[in-house]
Amino acid sequence: MTKITLDSIVEAVNELPALPHIVVKIMQLSEDPDSSVQDISNVLNQDQTMTARVLRLANSAFFGFPRRISTVTDAIVFLGFKTIRSIVLAVSVSNILDREMEGYALEHGELWRHSQCSAIAARMIARKCKFGSLDLAYTAALLHDIGKVILNDHMKEAYHEVVARVDENNISFMEAENEVFGFNHAQVGARVAEKWNLPPELVESIALHHSPQDALLNQRLTSIVHLADAICVSMGIGIGIDGMLYPLSDEALKLLDFDEIEVEKTISELVDVFADQQSF
Repeated sequence: MTKITLDSIVEAVNELPALPHIVVKIMQLSEDPDSSVQDISNVLNQDQTMTARVLRLANSAFFGFPRRISTVTDAIVFLGFKTIRSIVLAVSVSNILDREMEGYALEHGELWRHSQCSAIAARMIARKCKFGSLDLAYTAALLHDIGKVILNDHMKEAYHEVVARVDENNISFMEAENEVFGFNHAQVGARVAEKWNLPPELVESIALHHSPQDALLNQRLTSIVHLADAICVSMGIGIGIDGMLYPLSDEALKLLDFDEIEVEKTISELVDVFADQQSF
C-alpha cells in the first residue's frame, strides 16, 4: 500500500466542494438578529430543488407537525431560523454522503442513512438531557463521519490491513486507522468542518466523537454525538466494517445522565421515525 500522509489528505479535503452559496447565506442570516422570515425565504426560493427538499424534510415524521407545511415561509415560522439552517445544511451535504463507501463496506446510501439517523438521535438526546441547542447537536451528528468520504479511496487499499489490526489486537476500528495511516476519519472530518468555517465546538465534536472524554470546548455536545452514533450502530443502520467493535464511553453516559432505559426509549422513537421515508 502506498503510504499516505495527513498533508495529502488535506489536499483531498481542499478538493471537496465548498458549501453552496445559498447554504452559506442561510447560515449568515440565521445568526443575524436583524434578519426576517422574508429574508431567509427570499434566499431559499432562489433554488427550487432546495426548496422542495427542505419542505419534504420539514413534513417528515421527525418534526411531527399536525398539518402540512406547504411553503418555505410557513416552514421558517413553524420551525425557526436555526432548525431551517440545519435542514438546509442536511439537504446540501446529502449528495456528498449519499454514495457507496466501498472502503468502509457501506452500500450506496448507507452513510447518508447513518448520518441522518445519528442527527435525529442527537436531537432527541439533546432534548432529553436539556442541552441548550438541539440544532447544533443535529448538525454535529449529521457531519460526524464526513471524513470517511475523504478516506474512502485509501481505505479500499488498506481494508485488509486495518481489519487485521482490529482482529489481532482487539482494538477499535479508529485505533486501527491510527496505526495504519497515522490519523483517522474523525480527524479528517474535523478538517472538512474547518474548511467549511463551522463553529469550533462543532469541529471538536467531529474530531472526538469516538473519545468524548477528551473534549475541552463542549464535552456535552461531543458526548451527545458519540451516543447518537453508537445508538445507530447498535440498530444496524450504516454499520460497515468499522462497526465491528464500538466502545461506548461510560463517561459520556454519566455526563448526559443516560441509562439503558433512556437508550432503549430513544431507539424506540427512532424506529418510529425511520418508518417515514421522508425523513431520509
